Amino acid sequence: MAEALRAEIAGSVAAVRSQLPLVLGISGTATQGLVADGLLAAGARPMLTATPDESPTLASAARALLVNVGSLASDARASAVPTARAAAAHGIPWVLDPAAIGLAPVRTPLAAELLALGPDAVRGNASEVLTLHLGSEAGQSGRGADSTVGPDTAVDSARDLAVAQGCIVAVSGQVDAITDGDVLVRVANGHPWLAQVSGTGCLLGALTAAHLGVRTGPGAARVSPFGAVVAATALLTVAAERAVASAKGPGSFRIGLLDALNAVSADEVATRVRLTWG
Repeated sequence: MAEALRAEIAGSVAAVRSQLPLVLGISGTATQGLVADGLLAAGARPMLTATPDESPTLASAARALLVNVGSLASDARASAVPTARAAAAHGIPWVLDPAAIGLAPVRTPLAAELLALGPDAVRGNASEVLTLHLGSEAGQSGRGADSTVGPDTAVDSARDLAVAQGCIVAVSGQVDAITDGDVLVRVANGHPWLAQVSGTGCLLGALTAAHLGVRTGPGAARVSPFGAVVAATALLTVAAERAVASAKGPGSFRIGLLDALNAVSADEVATRVRLTWG
């Protein structure tokens, strides 16, 4: 099982670089720069827009969609649901990133509405996943986009969500947990500086979309949805370990992370990722 998953990881990273998938992203305005640059560094192409008059139409041209509720300007709020519906109607895989839900009175019900539309993957921290599964009271362990509880706290909720929604759920933290409701894999790579650079969670959601996107269309990669989500997490966290070797702090780490996403090979990601099951 381990070798098969590592092969999928290598294949998915290589496929993103060869296929250059176009990722449509509704993402937080404060983090769009890192999301766009990170996608480009990894081999994908970003198209970040939340304009309600065109975002649903553009979904048909994309290979994947990210809907991140971290920015709730009027355009993002108005376009999120119709764009997700459009992606689903065209068979475009899409990722829900329920950023900072819990106490927030607008984004929390919006995330629940989006969840009901059937995302292919959900990526969030433990507090966000608990909120999606159990409601806002359970998510009050969050601080904005941060979680004060570890991924293991949300493992049962992640499994239940994955089964109920027929999707992959990835819980980010010091050790990431990814499940399809049956299999659970933990990824133990990364570095604490990932939490000190605004937008790395948003970037992971976008990379997850890119990896799901290369599974469809011309030259589709022979990678399972589960393998694609694990590959995105492996890529970001292995790149983070590469970047920290030459960084002096979070600022230089941010730049180094983009360089590492561009430089790390598919085989290096598959070899260096630390996986455990259960």
